Amino acid sequence: MEKKSDLPVLIGLCGRSGSGKGVVSSFFREFGIPSVDTDKIYHEMTGPRPEGEGRSPVMERIVKRFGTGVENPDGSLNRKALAGIVFGEGGEAALSDLNGITHRAILGEAERRAAALRKEGYGIVIIDAPLLFESGYDKRVDMIIAASAPAEVLTRRIAERDGISRAAARRRLATQKRIKKSEVDAVIDTHRSFDEIRESVRTMAAEIKERFR
Repeated sequence: MEKKSDLPVLIGLCGRSGSGKGVVSSFFREFGIPSVDTDKIYHEMTGPRPEGEGRSPVMERIVKRFGTGVENPDGSLNRKALAGIVFGEGGEAALSDLNGITHRAILGEAERRAAALRKEGYGIVIIDAPLLFESGYDKRVDMIIAASAPAEVLTRRIAERDGISRAAARRRLATQKRIKKSEVDAVIDTHRSFDEIRESVRTMAAEIKERFR
């Protein structure tokens, strides 16, 4: 992890799958607060292997733990196969093992990118981290925002996004922490129109800049 003195103000953005964190992040960027997407970092770390190169450290550990069946021919992670294990047959132990492999590597890279943004002149950066609390990173950030929508909306979004049944989407949600309002500093309701979400983010961005100026 980076030294705290090298980092900008860090705003943790969390929310269960399908909660619309990406939309919220895009609006924060529009209002001058850039974001680092930990899901994107995870995809980069588990993407296709460059020709002639070995697996990334994260992929090496994932394959060692879950077997070669979770690796595609191009060296990338077979996300569907892994999901079948950690959200199904492998149970909580498998999901815990996966998180243990990925959390520190992903969040370390997120902080490196946040530090780079500070050098570019940004004093505040959003860390889009779905597993903010599960990873313990909630203790590292200066403020926490949760993106939220009703469970039935999350279920529909996940099913449509990932091409899975609603039953499978509900099982996935069941493995994820329900975030309490008392655990966060602010909540953005994403079960609204884009214009309404954008206005909420605009107001919150102004409040954050005022708070941490």
